Amino acid sequence: MATVQHITWRERLEAYYYLCRFDKPIGTELVFWPTMWALWIASQGVPRVEILIPMILGVIFMRAAGCAINDFADRKVDAHVERTKTRPLATGIIRGREAVFVFLFLVAASACLLFFLPIETFYWSFGALFLAFIYPFMKRYTHLPQVFLGAAFSWCIPMAYTAVGQTPDLTCWLLYFGNLAWTVAYDTQYAITDREYDLKIGVKSTAILFGRYDIEIISLLQLSSILLIGCAFYLEDILIPFGLIALAVVAVDFIYQWSKTSDRDPQRCFWAFRHNRWVGVIIFIGILLAYW
Repeated sequence: MATVQHITWRERLEAYYYLCRFDKPIGTELVFWPTMWALWIASQGVPRVEILIPMILGVIFMRAAGCAINDFADRKVDAHVERTKTRPLATGIIRGREAVFVFLFLVAASACLLFFLPIETFYWSFGALFLAFIYPFMKRYTHLPQVFLGAAFSWCIPMAYTAVGQTPDLTCWLLYFGNLAWTVAYDTQYAITDREYDLKIGVKSTAILFGRYDIEIISLLQLSSILLIGCAFYLEDILIPFGLIALAVVAVDFIYQWSKTSDRDPQRCFWAFRHNRWVGVIIFIGILLAYW
């Protein structure tokens, strides 16, 4: 394998590509769809293109920035985990300071997008930056890093409201906490895949905290997310019929996930984590049809 001193510029660019997880868009999708929920609801239909484009680019840039700072935080432990041992920092193909530079560059690119959005969105962006930065380090200090990830991933919702000129209201916060509960659920599924390694190296997670009740608590979190999002739909008068149909389909999907992961097989839990992209799509389709 090429060392830091002997890699070509093509290999370096490829390493940055993998650092930002552009080869694994699932994380971007899991932020993208809640952003679309909020934009459509806050704008009572289709948001303006000049708002939509900066928000989509912001999702892409900030998710990539989060991956870069996450790998910087985990650079000394990723090599000990089977799933992450080939990441660029774990293999040494790029240095930690390069990951920090990528993080800062992507944050700067995201900040440039704020010139196209209301000043209130700029103020709210500091919350997104703070959460994106601290999340990767939380697994050293608390068993609840998934909650911090949920807070970070859900921050796109109040930002979407401010982007269309709305003040975050009760509907916004119901969506926020509904999405947070869903995020903790699917990231716990993700954490189950690494639990064996995390216990050995001292990394904390909700999968470790929940222990033998992990699958049951995931199901409760999923139920909570449906109820909270359903309340938001009710307040906006989009629950009947399309919102309810969408949430019913999501409920069936969650039951299917439970049936696949009840034996806690790591590969099936990872499949369930990735499968959650369809939850976001289904809810968005329900919102879309409701406003049509």
